[in-house]
Amino acid sequence: MQALLFLMALLLPSRAGAEEIIGGVESEPHSRPYMAYVNTFSKKGYVAICGGFLIAPQFVMTAAHCSGRRMTVTLGAHNVRKRECTQQKIKVEKYILPPNYNVSSKFNDIVLLKLKKQANLTSAVDVVPLPGPSDFAKPGTMCWAAGWGRTGVKKSISHTLREVELKIVGEKACKIFRHYKDSLQICVGSSTKVASVYMGDSGGPLLCAGVAHGIVSSGRGNAKPPAIFTRISPHVPWINRVIKGE
Repeated sequence: MQALLFLMALLLPSRAGAEEIIGGVESEPHSRPYMAYVNTFSKKGYVAICGGFLIAPQFVMTAAHCSGRRMTVTLGAHNVRKRECTQQKIKVEKYILPPNYNVSSKFNDIVLLKLKKQANLTSAVDVVPLPGPSDFAKPGTMCWAAGWGRTGVKKSISHTLREVELKIVGEKACKIFRHYKDSLQICVGSSTKVASVYMGDSGGPLLCAGVAHGIVSSGRGNAKPPAIFTRISPHVPWINRVIKGE
């Protein structure tokens, strides 16, 4: 139930707030050129906000539960409330879900967004490397997450990109969740440190040594760590086929 509440909160209308980094710091502007700000417009007219990241000039990766109708991606952004000259706003042509995405358990919570046109790669907009199919981010590894979500349970969203260093922990720490599978997910965040992803950070990347190993998927409604990230490495063969148009 806690994970479900967190996921529901991630997709709150923008007027009600969206998720953000807790216990982190503001990123140096455009130091994470792969970051994408994803807007999804619902049938009822509100906007859901997620993070994402550029993996190829025409493809952004985010969480499957962030997908929907009339999606738009903003690349090259630091302050999303300003019209920065570095920003590129591109509509999503279509989204591609993996064949094994499970809505109820959130296993394989990953989606590829094909943009209507290729992004123009610049110093503020660039792709991030992905792991190999057999690369397995292990407990004890220190990684980084970034996003525009809330900085606290009762705090507002951040207009500027923020980041936080997080530790990958053992799967036992994520047994508090109803569904968790270590081969498909990564358990992230130490209970001894007030640092985590939160509402609005869904779909953002987990960077370990400069490689995107995970995607923000779900967490606890009270924002206490750990949180669950989708493990990217098992999906790399599928990702490559989609990008190649196979």
